[in-house]
Amino acid sequence: MPFGLGIGELLIILAVLLLVFGAKRLPELGGALGRGIREFKTSVRDIEGELKRPTDAQQRELQRPAPPPPATTEPRSGDATHTSAPPPAPPEPR
Repeated sequence: MPFGLGIGELLIILAVLLLVFGAKRLPELGGALGRGIREFKTSVRDIEGELKRPTDAQQRELQRPAPPPPATTEPRSGDATHTSAPPPAPPEPR
């Protein structure tokens, strides 16, 4: 049973509630309690969804294409075709 209560304890609680609120108000209270619990669960699901969803800035960053690499005018270190020194002179005939 919920909260470790037995059937006898639950019957006593229901009898006290019936005496305090009356037979007409008891179903209304149960309905209101059910609606409140349902709204609470819906709110918790909405908040969890908001936390799991990426923000607008993150979505724009994911959708943006990668920028092209920067253009350089200097030769790269391993590039043999772009050297600044003149080619060596051919050997002179003897």
